[in-house]
Amino acid sequence: MKAVVQRVKNAHVTVDDQIVSKIGHGLMVLLGVSEDDSEKDADFLVEKIINLRIFEDDQGKLNISLMDVTGELLVVSQFTLLGDCRKGRRPSYIKAAAPEKAHTLYEYFIRKAQALGVVTKSGVFQAMMAVSLINQGPVTLILDTKEK
Repeated sequence: MKAVVQRVKNAHVTVDDQIVSKIGHGLMVLLGVSEDDSEKDADFLVEKIINLRIFEDDQGKLNISLMDVTGELLVVSQFTLLGDCRKGRRPSYIKAAAPEKAHTLYEYFIRKAQALGVVTKSGVFQAMMAVSLINQGPVTLILDTKEK
């Protein structure tokens, strides 16, 4: 499972010119599910993301987490994170999970974050979305459960 995590002032997702989800201060997560991912990968990634100390404390140091600032989470499915660009000019998505599996783990990830007390919003799985955000910092991290 791969995630691009961005600290945001706010973010929203639009489908067919309608805002379907929006958050204020928090984290925007683009989430890619691979063919061999499981609920254990989602558990690990949710815990890691919500506890990353990437928000400033009173001294301006990146020392507090999403949980500490009571921030929100916006999760958007992004299978292209699994694109392999090593050969040729067209990315290969052979390592990406089939849509059914990806959707199941994407929804599991969201429910897990909510169960841990995080206000969590989401994009629309398999929809053509416009994602807008104001990256704060900017702070952007890439996480991969295969690299634990």
